[in-house]
Amino acid sequence: MVSEPDAHRLLAGVTGLAAELTVPGILRRVVRTAAELTGARSAAFAVLDSEDGEGATAEVVGDPGALYGGIAVPVRVHGELFGHLYLDGPSEVDAPARRLAVAAGIALRNARLFERTRLRERWLEASQEVTAALLGGTDPGPALRLIARRARTVSRASLGAIARPLPGDPATLRFEVVDTNGTLPDPPAGLTVSVEGSATGRAFATGEPVVVRDYGRHVAAYQGRQDVRLPSLVERLDSAVAVPLLVGTARLGVLVVAKVDDDVPFSPDEVRLVRAFAAQAALALEFARAAEDRERLAVFEDRDRIARDLHDLVIQRLFAIGLGLEGLSRLSGDQVVADRVSGFVHELDRTIRDIRNSIFSLQEPDEVQGGLRSELLRLTLDSAGTLGFEPSIGFEGPLDTAVPDPVRTDLVATLREALSNVARHSGASTAAVEVTVDREGKRLALTVTDDGKGIPERPDRRSGLRNLAERARRWGGTLSVRGRPGQGTTLDWTAFLPRDREESER
Repeated sequence: MVSEPDAHRLLAGVTGLAAELTVPGILRRVVRTAAELTGARSAAFAVLDSEDGEGATAEVVGDPGALYGGIAVPVRVHGELFGHLYLDGPSEVDAPARRLAVAAGIALRNARLFERTRLRERWLEASQEVTAALLGGTDPGPALRLIARRARTVSRASLGAIARPLPGDPATLRFEVVDTNGTLPDPPAGLTVSVEGSATGRAFATGEPVVVRDYGRHVAAYQGRQDVRLPSLVERLDSAVAVPLLVGTARLGVLVVAKVDDDVPFSPDEVRLVRAFAAQAALALEFARAAEDRERLAVFEDRDRIARDLHDLVIQRLFAIGLGLEGLSRLSGDQVVADRVSGFVHELDRTIRDIRNSIFSLQEPDEVQGGLRSELLRLTLDSAGTLGFEPSIGFEGPLDTAVPDPVRTDLVATLREALSNVARHSGASTAAVEVTVDREGKRLALTVTDDGKGIPERPDRRSGLRNLAERARRWGGTLSVRGRPGQGTTLDWTAFLPRDREESER
């Protein structure tokens, strides 16, 4: 039987346990209550090596040495052993201690449930924040940083990172975003790891979370390189979770959260919540990408409509005007007037070519390399930053089909060097580029003209021009640079196109 004072003390102790909502707080209260309830001089609570103990391995009142030879009362949570309550009292204190242990087990179970509920709420808030940011039009870079930062803070980790496959090399992952708590050195943004033989790669390949202990010690082994020199930040990492970013069967990358060596490892519940967060973040990323694709498609449709209008209306009208002017010049008896009209017709032809080039640039998506025309057009437009003006460019003939890749490489390099020379040496205010392939598809010609200082009386032999001449000779062509001081410069580069692919590769 329990005496009435002991019953009151036990009830007060149980009520106090019920008021605690954290595991460490419950452990401290259990030890104090046990000592007061039993009259023991020393008491302690030892937690098993469990991830739910939140790092509280022992709570002690009195002299720990006096506990040897005392009693040990098991404390169970959901039927599983959580730890032991140790007392140095006689066997008579066993019964009240066991009643307190039952109450402690119930309180610990409630604290676990409360903590899990709070943890789920924090992850849900993080998921909602990421989803709102992505659907609100946040760019991919800031969105990835937000995902890594929220995953790190909610999981109480030291590091959050996102690795994605390299473009054109799905067997290699690059850590594009690394977010730390500010106390760790050397964030390894840009670090690459192989899909095969790494924890991050294993998560990416299998679509399943990978949990690693002693990450810093084992990461070299995961990479298959025992002698690898790791950033100091990586060497300090202990418990790490790598979770794939999946949308259906599409693998977008891997979310990694990690703690340093003196932190509490991730619990199974935390791993499940990180996985759920990663799934929600991946879905939001995919929705954002789809929305961006829809916007891009709308832009392309507008470009296509503008291109059709330019071709069907503007060019046809200009062509008709040109034909009319040519007929008018033949009817005129005044040669001066006829020459003036012919000049206007020539300008109309140039205008038509410029409009066709504009149509081509409108129809070509920015991120697609496309054909030779688009590459030369982009190169010319990109040179405007160094030239201080935008050169004009014209095309004639089947460039995209007649010019093989080896010749294409030399042509692009030649145009780049020619425009660079205009920017460095000519002092020009205008420049024009003409690229033509004859009707038979046998001869390629590049002409670059400018209105700059021209060529001095004794021009220097620059290595750049020697390289251009060598590129022309490689295809049986020639290079000529002509001009006079103060009258601009004209560069002519020609190449004879190989008859077949085998000849072009010889």
